[in-house]
Amino acid sequence: MFERFTKDARAVVQGAVEHCERSGSGAVDAEHLLLALLDRRGSRASFALAALGLAPEERKESVRQALGDARRRAGLSRSEADALAGLGIDVSEIVARVEEVHGVGAMSGDRKGKEWWSGRRTFSRGAKNVLEKSLRIAVAHRDRHIGDEHFLLALTILPGVPGEVLADRGVTYDALVRVLHGEGESKAG
Repeated sequence: MFERFTKDARAVVQGAVEHCERSGSGAVDAEHLLLALLDRRGSRASFALAALGLAPEERKESVRQALGDARRRAGLSRSEADALAGLGIDVSEIVARVEEVHGVGAMSGDRKGKEWWSGRRTFSRGAKNVLEKSLRIAVAHRDRHIGDEHFLLALTILPGVPGEVLADRGVTYDALVRVLHGEGESKAG
């Protein structure tokens, strides 16, 4: 599959690995792919994000903040936290208590300060799902290569924090398809 990646897609994967290393995470996750997409300039995904109003730095910073907030909630999306609240479980209170005892970010899963093997980074199930879904989207669009725009489309389809954060900012699958292909269509594969 990697041989089908465009130069921009390869740059996103490399950028995701770098975000993973900077954060001290044990594996590249979907949020690292999203952060790497936000860093790109001059690619199809960056143009689509700009067309949907996610180009200015302050908007990108809001995405980074939202991802950080979710990381503090142990990776729970807002909708998952809301569902737990419906059962009488206050995730904010749990986070506050854990951080009171163990420090800010204790539930984030970051491994800062811990040594671990520094070879190739592994990809989490979430990141693998994004890569697999991007292949399916490319095939559905009859594209011969997988570009960074396919990663972005996959992030908007798959459940989880990155898709929720993008949707909160008006970046949905349907909106991206209209910008990228000038048409409306149903979700790919």
